[in-house]
Amino acid sequence: MILPVGFTGEPTVLTLDAENLPARAKAVQRSYNVGGRTIYPNVYLAPMSGVTDRAFRRLISRLAGGRTGLLVSEFVSVEGLRHMNPKSCREMDFTEEERPFTVQIFGGEPEKMAWGARKVEESGADFVEINCGCPVPRVVKKGGGSGLLRDTENLARILRAVKGAVGIPVTVKVRIGWDDDSINLAETQRIIEGEGADALVIHGRTRLQGYKGLANWEVMAEAKARATIPVIGNGDILSVADVLHKLETYKVDGVAVGRGAMHNPWLFAQIADVYEGKEPREPSLDEQIEFFHAYRDLLFEETEYEGRVLGKLKQTSARLMKCLPGATLGRLNLLRSPSLSEFFNNLEIFYRGMAENYSGRKLDSVRELNGKDQAEVVFGNDYKR
Repeated sequence: MILPVGFTGEPTVLTLDAENLPARAKAVQRSYNVGGRTIYPNVYLAPMSGVTDRAFRRLISRLAGGRTGLLVSEFVSVEGLRHMNPKSCREMDFTEEERPFTVQIFGGEPEKMAWGARKVEESGADFVEINCGCPVPRVVKKGGGSGLLRDTENLARILRAVKGAVGIPVTVKVRIGWDDDSINLAETQRIIEGEGADALVIHGRTRLQGYKGLANWEVMAEAKARATIPVIGNGDILSVADVLHKLETYKVDGVAVGRGAMHNPWLFAQIADVYEGKEPREPSLDEQIEFFHAYRDLLFEETEYEGRVLGKLKQTSARLMKCLPGATLGRLNLLRSPSLSEFFNNLEIFYRGMAENYSGRKLDSVRELNGKDQAEVVFGNDYKR
């Protein structure tokens, strides 16, 4: 089954914001430049380990008619690349329809990171990004990811080595600090800009927060105010109104959308439409069903293993259907489906059952899921609920 580009049928105007969204969009920055290349729209898909693989990225791109601005790989281990680990090599692969494309690499040794960056350039990727944000302990203890926030001298060495190794633009993804008592974004930004990075992407949480709590957009606004390179903000974005609010209020050059893309994979199409002066569209029930069929087909291009395809569909349905009223039982039936045929049968039953009284998705209902306060890092279930 082939997914139609964009949306079909008569438009249904979203009710996420009573204001005129296209009019507001005219007043915000809608693109930025990295290494001589224009990124438009300035709203793109952030990397998520175990989620934003090639099938998911291609699906997002097709939903938006190619108007995704930028797509980024999952987190690629340079150690994995050096040992020809199939998973790491697979995570670096991309297709032409995903351009412009960034490969994000992580590691703690400058020479190995430089080697990894050269491999990225050889792959034909448009950009390479250094990960200074991953909070996972096994990455941090080896000096990679957000471990670099506590070793800024090594961050400088890594960035210097990567910049010297490649000719493509180099960007850096950071968190605002290790914890609330050591927010050192100003220091890391000074190093990143001083070593010649082409753009700075900021996840507005600390390492201790992991993926919980609310992102600190005020700190990101301060970073933008002193920046000499583009600054892209990341955190708590679910809707077109969210995108415009972040751009209006915090003046960042662009935004990256992570978990919000699992709740609202149509966001990129919606913001592109708004940037083009159109009203954003709410996907019909038929289009939501078609989403899963299209995702299944793309997943089968990557693997012949039905269990893996079923697992990915369940993972996405668990997030996407959180926005639908009365979805608790339907979600459970999908998650308990033992086969693809039963999954799609349960999917059809659920959507057809709600057709008569359907009033649209309720994106605000998942804000607590993504922004609930938590005092400790909990790993392993961040993308599964």
